[in-house]
Amino acid sequence: MNSNESSENYLETILMLSKTLPVVRGVDIANHLGFKKSSVSVAMKNLREKKHITVTDAGYIYLTDSGREIAEMIYERHEFISKWLISLGVPEEIALEDACRIEHVISKESFEAMKNSLHNN
Repeated sequence: MNSNESSENYLETILMLSKTLPVVRGVDIANHLGFKKSSVSVAMKNLREKKHITVTDAGYIYLTDSGREIAEMIYERHEFISKWLISLGVPEEIALEDACRIEHVISKESFEAMKNSLHNN
């Protein structure tokens, strides 16, 4: 997993957790992803430096506008691609894993063409 893909995964995770938790903390991210808290701390530092997140003194993590934009783009791709693969008969577990890989490498143009093609059928 390259660093951009890793950053995108962290941002997507923060977005998903923020939909179900009142606040998101590093420990929540670590538990969700099955990572060590120290690894998450390093990633959060990198995301802060890129201005994709803010972290309060209490350790609450919030997406900035740029972080939310990236997270929502990745989340949309993940949801669409996984549902599409499942509709083709791919077992759900495999579809989710494949969607997680594809969501990071597919171009904006290819993803839009894919969506348009499926919506027009």
